[in-house]
Amino acid sequence: MDLNFTKEQKNFQMEVRSFLNENLEPQVVEKVKNGIPITKEDSEKWHEKLNEKGWLAGTWPKEYGGQDWDVVEKFIFEEECGSSGAPRIVPFGVGMLAPVLMKFGSKEQRDYWLPRMLTGEDWWCQGYSEPGSGSDLASLKTSAVREGDHYIVNGQKTWTTFAQHANMIFCLVRTSNEGKPQEGISFILIDMNSPGIEVRPIITLDGSHEVNEIFFSDVKVPVTNLVGEENKGWTYAKYLLTHERTGNANVAISKRKIQKLKNLAGDAKKNEQPLSNDPMFASRLAQIEIDLQNLEITNLRTLASVENGEAPGAESSIIKILGSEIEQDIDNLTRKSLGKRAFVNEPEALSAGYNGAEVFPKAAAYASGKYFNHRKKSIYAGSNEIQKNIITKLMLNL
Repeated sequence: MDLNFTKEQKNFQMEVRSFLNENLEPQVVEKVKNGIPITKEDSEKWHEKLNEKGWLAGTWPKEYGGQDWDVVEKFIFEEECGSSGAPRIVPFGVGMLAPVLMKFGSKEQRDYWLPRMLTGEDWWCQGYSEPGSGSDLASLKTSAVREGDHYIVNGQKTWTTFAQHANMIFCLVRTSNEGKPQEGISFILIDMNSPGIEVRPIITLDGSHEVNEIFFSDVKVPVTNLVGEENKGWTYAKYLLTHERTGNANVAISKRKIQKLKNLAGDAKKNEQPLSNDPMFASRLAQIEIDLQNLEITNLRTLASVENGEAPGAESSIIKILGSEIEQDIDNLTRKSLGKRAFVNEPEALSAGYNGAEVFPKAAAYASGKYFNHRKKSIYAGSNEIQKNIITKLMLNL
């Protein structure tokens, strides 16, 4: 199995690097590298630049405005973006809903919704989790009852990322209570400006507003917004989650964060010596680097298998677990290396124009906030505990 890039792939890698050097705004890169959440405006500007280049949806077929990137080109693009500090593409439209529409949606749905994702006319969010229905998603209760040419939707969704910005939501709803719970779920598209929708913010431990809860009260949704067949939504949801989980390796991002941690440890002192000289610290950092090397090889092997026409099995779950836990380990070690200084949670100190008290070192400004915020990484896209169950069943052919 050849894990090396071809000449063409190396040329593409250099093209991506050149584009990033010419188009990334320094103030946005500074936010990304310091872990500060970027604004909707930051994302929209970056999406626009990528769309002009044809790279906002590089994996899409050319007929829909993409580049037909293979899995290796996708990997190269994401790794170069991660190492350079580029904002991540907001995935809900181009990375998650679009593949579902391409495979299961009608021609009319594809022709209408896909171009609007590229132009930014629609900002999507995901309506999956509910109170009591997260990892056990099939127990969801939000209902959609058909009345003529519309569904009437009632219920609640929670942990909905960027719902405060979204004008559209793709949603799992219950359209039948007969048979197994999975058999009565449908996949529909809902206009967030519809009467009867209320969005309430959830402020997380780091003080940020990323997630929300959404309440639906007699919301009318056109039947034409049903994706695929009624009561087949569970199949579409699983297909979407596969796309979500395969993007969780984040090798380049973790490498960048490790280098930042090394720089921090070189400046920090323990017993009047650089923290990097401490055997306990060095051992923990070395273990993280070993884990990251293992993740990188596993990810490349999986990509090579997919390139050869094989479907990823347990590997996608393994990558999701390792990727999330490595990032959490780095955040935790960064926080501990700062000692008492990590009690500071002043992310504004990393922004241009900040006039408050100086925070030193700068990494302390958001170290604890980032640590708390990233606890979610082992939960979303299917909790790591659930992923371990999936791995076991696949490995044992259960």
